[in-house]
Amino acid sequence: MIEASWIAFAFVLGLVARSIGLPPLIGYLGAGFALAAAGERIGVGPDDSEILQHLAHLGVLLLLFTVGLKLKLSNLARREVIGGSLLHFAISSLLVLPAVVFIFDASWRDSLLIAVALSFSSTVLAAKVLEGKRELKAFHGRVAIGVLIIQDLIALVVMSLAAGQVPSPWALLVFLLPLLRPLLFRLLDHSGHEELLVLLGLMLALVVGGVGFESVGLSSELGALAFGAMLAKHKRATELSNSLWAIKEVFLVGFFLQIGIRGLPDSDAMIFAAVVALLLPLKGVLFFFLFLGFRLRARSAFLSATSLTNYSEFGLIVASVVLPQWLTPLAVAVALSFVVSAQLNRLSHPLYDRLARRLIPLERNIRHPDEQPVSLGAAQILVMGMGRTGRAAYDHLQGKGFRLVSLDSDPVMVQRNLTEGRNIFFADAEDQMFWQTLEMNQVKAVVLAMNDAEAKIISTTKLRDIGFTGLIVSHAMYEDIAERIQAAGADRTYLTMTEAGTGLAENVARELQPDA
Repeated sequence: MIEASWIAFAFVLGLVARSIGLPPLIGYLGAGFALAAAGERIGVGPDDSEILQHLAHLGVLLLLFTVGLKLKLSNLARREVIGGSLLHFAISSLLVLPAVVFIFDASWRDSLLIAVALSFSSTVLAAKVLEGKRELKAFHGRVAIGVLIIQDLIALVVMSLAAGQVPSPWALLVFLLPLLRPLLFRLLDHSGHEELLVLLGLMLALVVGGVGFESVGLSSELGALAFGAMLAKHKRATELSNSLWAIKEVFLVGFFLQIGIRGLPDSDAMIFAAVVALLLPLKGVLFFFLFLGFRLRARSAFLSATSLTNYSEFGLIVASVVLPQWLTPLAVAVALSFVVSAQLNRLSHPLYDRLARRLIPLERNIRHPDEQPVSLGAAQILVMGMGRTGRAAYDHLQGKGFRLVSLDSDPVMVQRNLTEGRNIFFADAEDQMFWQTLEMNQVKAVVLAMNDAEAKIISTTKLRDIGFTGLIVSHAMYEDIAERIQAAGADRTYLTMTEAGTGLAENVARELQPDA
């Protein structure tokens, strides 16, 4: 019964945190500290809840499993991702290490592990921020997520080495796991789209991966990650990850509650968190210049760096295993970094616009291949967004004999359309520099078929700003959105559901017409 009241209290403080623009995780951690403060009066202690400890562990395993589902070599095997993450890890750790040793009088071993823990950035926070701004698949979003995955892998290695785990001889069977991939793919194919899909994910992450690896002396965290990675190439990996997202978040509440219940931060912990928070700008600046070094434009480097300017819940996971005495100070530091990062990411685009004149001269003369200027050549019509609506519009207009070109910010969608023979380029419609370098002299009409309403409004505004006087046509789900798109400069905006209904009615009338 007491655990249920803890969860309810965490919900209330999480809701309060969200209502003032902070990540709910800060509310959960605050709930834990509040329960620790009231511990003697209400009978709460760090060892009281075995259920909470299990929830915390399950949350960590599910987090790692979903990270594994994103382990696609095509996104990771890039110089800016591997080089940026490894160089930042090494430089950041070396810079922070002496500061921890001399300021906080910690041992060299503890100081090294603290420096390593502080070098990581938050996968949960960055993914939520990028998803909320619909930038997960934009170029800077893919770079940030790639770096985070590499950091998570480094964290697992550090955790295993520092914990001194000695595997049994049976652990060699792990090298045979790739042979199970066809079976796992078949299970995923036949699991449907509802509860069986969720149960399959839970079974692989918690039972086969977690318990299975523990039984041979390996880390359960490594097992969850490994089984996620084995499914990463499956076409339904993203669907499986999305189906587990909410469950994982609920279980992670237990992790943050457990940290808080361990005890209130003392003055030393608060001083540690304040000093570490002052190092956050150094973390972001280092990422920015490393990305510039790998030929990213200033805008992409800036937006990726701001997504990574925080400390990681993964650092807390590492600390919970190998550095428990430093867990509370690190937890306060992570919470404080979330407060700063939430506001920084909320203002990242306008902040870049204000700093662009100073940052753009820092770019290298050689552009990254993914960020070359786009020329639309002799195309007459541009289709923006190549989901189902965009593909249907493209194919219909192509059948009428028009010369077409299309754009999309999803590299998977770009590759699919290239494979199907369509003329398509990768581009992010919300990228200011894309519009400044776009060459579209012969384009007479633009079809806006993106899912995101804001992207359509921004695209319409930018098209008119660069002097495009041709036809702009869009679709919208709601009437108020249609009005905003037209106010931005579109010539026609059609309501999606209304047009679908009209199309159905026309087909019915056409079929019945001969009998009339």
